Amino acid sequence: MSEITLPYHLIIPSLISIIALGVIFLKRKKLFANGKWKWFWISTTVFLGIYLLIVGGATYSDFTSELTLQKFDLNKDGFFSGNEITPEQQEAMRNMTSDTGRNFSFITGLIFSGIIALFVFGIGKITELVKKKKMMESEFN
Repeated sequence: MSEITLPYHLIIPSLISIIALGVIFLKRKKLFANGKWKWFWISTTVFLGIYLLIVGGATYSDFTSELTLQKFDLNKDGFFSGNEITPEQQEAMRNMTSDTGRNFSFITGLIFSGIIALFVFGIGKITELVKKKKMMESEFN
């Protein structure tokens, strides 16, 4: 166990989210100035931020689990035998192999982030409509 395997299914979505957030940050004045698309870009930013937290957290958890497990491979041969097998090693192995949540975080992150972003978009549009309605009412009075 001398090498750490890279979870590409987690790293690639994380990098895409970072790049997209960077582009939105660099073009924020142009994107957020237009009132028509303002809430779309705000909800997109929320989506990417939450998605990055979920998938980035899963990536971090995967790396730390693998590093913890490697501490128990004393002779660095990639196998656990003899005095390397301890209750702590078995717990680290269980944490490393019980990774269904980490492996599917890129899918569950899409769903969860999408739901939150839709709520942000909906609430933003509703508040925008309420403000417009109040402005129209105040103009007629």
